[in-house]
Amino acid sequence: MYESLFNSTAIPALEQVVGFAQARHQVLAGNIANLDTPGYRVRDLSVEDFQNRLREAIQARDRPRPASAAGQFVSPGDPAYLQKPTPKGDVKMAEVSRNPKSILYHDDSNVGIEHQVTEMVKNQMLHNMALTIMTSQFRLLEAAISERV
Repeated sequence: MYESLFNSTAIPALEQVVGFAQARHQVLAGNIANLDTPGYRVRDLSVEDFQNRLREAIQARDRPRPASAAGQFVSPGDPAYLQKPTPKGDVKMAEVSRNPKSILYHDDSNVGIEHQVTEMVKNQMLHNMALTIMTSQFRLLEAAISERV
């Protein structure tokens, strides 16, 4: 019951965003630490590839699924959607962060520290935003469970 409740919220997607932002922060910090190293190539995680994977996972999760043998479909907004048994964990959502190295690319250009710091700040803002929204989602769930307004 609780698993399907959590999976119907934005929390699994936000969890993936936070994980990606943490992994990207480590890569960007490594770039800054090695900018003066001779022969070092700047690395980064592709934000576009991550966003595409996440979009596909969310779309797969939100597709209507059959509610009964009669062939009726239930949308995620329908209360019957939560009553349907779901497989252990969301497979598509788990694939989003399965192998972050597959979206790692190397940049042969000589990027300056200004660019790297800018990317770190943008990444930190993404991380903070995802955590703020996730905290809000948990508070809403807590209020709903405890039946407070």
